[in-house]
Amino acid sequence: MAAHPRNRFLPCRRGALLAILALTALGGWLSAKDRVEGPGFVKELDGSEQDILDALKFDLEDQTIHGTYIFDKDPILTGATQESSSKYFSAWTGGGQIFFKVRPKAIAPRHFLESADQGTIVVRFILMPVTADRSRLRIDALYVEDAHRVFHPSDGTVEGAEFKVIHDRLLAIQFDEQEAADAQRRRDSAELVKQNFAHQREDETTRLAQAQAGVLDLQQRVQQLRHELDRRVKAPGADLKAAPFREAATIRPISAYTEVVIVIVTQRWLGVELPDGQRGWLAEDQLEPLP
Repeated sequence: MAAHPRNRFLPCRRGALLAILALTALGGWLSAKDRVEGPGFVKELDGSEQDILDALKFDLEDQTIHGTYIFDKDPILTGATQESSSKYFSAWTGGGQIFFKVRPKAIAPRHFLESADQGTIVVRFILMPVTADRSRLRIDALYVEDAHRVFHPSDGTVEGAEFKVIHDRLLAIQFDEQEAADAQRRRDSAELVKQNFAHQREDETTRLAQAQAGVLDLQQRVQQLRHELDRRVKAPGADLKAAPFREAATIRPISAYTEVVIVIVTQRWLGVELPDGQRGWLAEDQLEPLP
């Protein structure tokens, strides 16, 4: 039976279709700059740029592609390396710092749409500062088959898992910094208390020294006043009078060199007190200063 006229062109059409599909598959490989990328996974993180960068580097260096695996029995996918560039992504012109994590020879990894065969997983990280204490992080993940050069985007699981690692690490860094800051404040507070105590002791020592100096000065003044007010009876002795004149009644005789304290001063007579508390009058010329 003769072939149907429509069937005579079927092999050609199949060949053309295969060629078109091949070129379509190669298009992502040969012309990555023309490939339309998705919106990516974008989140903002609170923290200093350096802290966020340290958290990102922790994720880049852990050699793991998070959120995917290649065998059901193996829950994680290790063997990733950090790279500075990737031919699988078009040039980024949005600013910020760009990092890549690459895992070659991955066999049909999970959570990449319609993944098959063996290929390479590439995760791109773009860190863009927003303010001094806030940065925007974009994460894109894709899987490229080695044989057919077909691109398979992640379903978002990989990006979310990678972000969680970075976010958790950032929280740990900030917690450690807060702990260090609190410890430093405690040390500063203890040092301040110590300094205040030292200053207080210095002040108390100064006040004590001043008080002691004051007491010594007072003692010296008392001694001086005592020297000025104390007298002793000249030899051969004298009579203690009841009034400041010689005809006054004699209270008692006082032996020579008896010390007395002057309590009243007149022009020629001095009111004195004896060591036993007896008071009376002695003529000024009957007394002499203590030696």
